[in-house]
Amino acid sequence: MSGTLKSKCIGFVGVGVMGQAIIKSLLAKSATADQICITDKVLEKAEEVSSNLKVSLKSISEIGQKCEVILLAVKPQDLAKVLSELKTNIKADCLVISIAAGKTIKFIEENLGSKNPVIRVMPNTPALIGKGVSAIAAGTYANAGHLEIANEIFASTGLVIQIPEDKLNAVTALSGSGPAYFFNFIEAMVNAGVELGLTREIATTLAIETISGSAAMLKESGLDAATLRTNVTSPNGTTAAALQVFSENSFENIILQAMSAAEKRAQELA
Repeated sequence: MSGTLKSKCIGFVGVGVMGQAIIKSLLAKSATADQICITDKVLEKAEEVSSNLKVSLKSISEIGQKCEVILLAVKPQDLAKVLSELKTNIKADCLVISIAAGKTIKFIEENLGSKNPVIRVMPNTPALIGKGVSAIAAGTYANAGHLEIANEIFASTGLVIQIPEDKLNAVTALSGSGPAYFFNFIEAMVNAGVELGLTREIATTLAIETISGSAAMLKESGLDAATLRTNVTSPNGTTAAALQVFSENSFENIILQAMSAAEKRAQELA
């Protein structure tokens, strides 16, 4: 299979938040609406997406018969049923890309019972605004051309990195679930600001701008997070007092425990 999306039919099984984000990014950058077919177990949702984005609504069987690339954007518990429906219809050389958390390439290959190339991907929700990061891992029958196609699809949503599949659960714990940790932290900062006497509007603005500016500084300065933290922490100053509370309450260990729980859950979903 040639490593380009040009003229290929791309089928999406599942058009939830992430599925729609990928479709919209593709339409904006590297594909046309007539290349894309969709289906979803919630028919009303699929009909709405088809109407809004001008893409074709098909059954799973029709997608298997028609498409050269199929992206599985379903919940992990729904994947086996989808693969069972696909296996009798899928083209022999069709590339299958899965973003179902935890479900291994081996699981997909065995449930398809074929030698279709499979690539597993863990994206994250900033893909919705083109600022995502996706980690991809290749299966037994996937070659460089297949990886090029996966790269092209997910590069439309942000950064793409290639890693061994056995690291994907760790990626899930860090970047896949990471946006929720960030939003939780911002929520806590805003609530603390309100407790200290700020209005919620001002606290929200200060928290968002502080975090976004700090992230930009980390990305653009060339310095690591530890150095930047040290640079802003004067001895016996206000920042040092706050960081001491983090340290006393084992902030780093809390993060490790949380990410370990996410990785364990990803393993359980396999």
